[in-house]
Amino acid sequence: MTSILNADLHCHSVVSDGTLTPEELAARAAANGVELWSLTDHDEIGGQHRAAAAAKANGLKYLTGTEISVTFANETVHIVGLGFDPDDAAMRQGLYDTRGGRGRRAEEMSEGLARAGIHGAYEGALKFVGNPELISRTHFARFLVEGGWCRDTNEVFRKYLTEGKPGYVPHRWANLKDAVHWISDAGGVAVIAHPGRYRFTANEEYALFLEFKAHGGRAIEVVTGSHSPPEFQEYADKALEFGFAASRGSDFHSPNESHCDLGQLPWLPGNLQPVWELLESRIQ
Repeated sequence: MTSILNADLHCHSVVSDGTLTPEELAARAAANGVELWSLTDHDEIGGQHRAAAAAKANGLKYLTGTEISVTFANETVHIVGLGFDPDDAAMRQGLYDTRGGRGRRAEEMSEGLARAGIHGAYEGALKFVGNPELISRTHFARFLVEGGWCRDTNEVFRKYLTEGKPGYVPHRWANLKDAVHWISDAGGVAVIAHPGRYRFTANEEYALFLEFKAHGGRAIEVVTGSHSPPEFQEYADKALEFGFAASRGSDFHSPNESHCDLGQLPWLPGNLQPVWELLESRIQ
């Protein structure tokens, strides 16, 4: 396989905070020319067997996936896992424990919004939740848009759901070592998702990459929906510097919300090793 492959290895379904089912995503990916696909729901692998079956039905090659929430240097970092055994007991337990803090966090977010005059946010957000264990800021954002408090979800995050705003509540997730080991021990490859999104200093980012690699992490997302063209090049250079393979994924959540549709990204730079070359034996 080469870097000239329409691989989309990062997207979300109703099993976490997307708005489409795994089956709808597979059909959309196929219609958009995706050749290799992965469903990477947040802290959850409950949709994997459905996604793999839907990929096969649509003529897509498939890699199992998830996106694990990790706390590093007081920042939430996302680690994508690709190509693991979705029935691995240790990974399933680790993800279950990671999801456990979301319910109380959601209640605290609702209390903060109520103090700002927005009542019933928890119940309102639940209407948009496919999996109550995975209630998130995105579900609250959809409720606030529906209720007319904001024009779109981006405005909701700016006004209500980022640090210092009424509905923001931090949460401590898994640690980096555990997340990488769950993925690796289940036969997969760990990938740092959208590294350009984190608010790290250069030294903090360097520390993240070093520690990730020390624990067995093997790739970073270079081409992804939230990276700008200069960041494609920046993280291509970082992949070469640290010896990481490169991944490509839209981070698609919804037709009405996402920066980029499934399969609509630029190619990976040709001088990088694509992450799917590390996973050829795991492709379904």
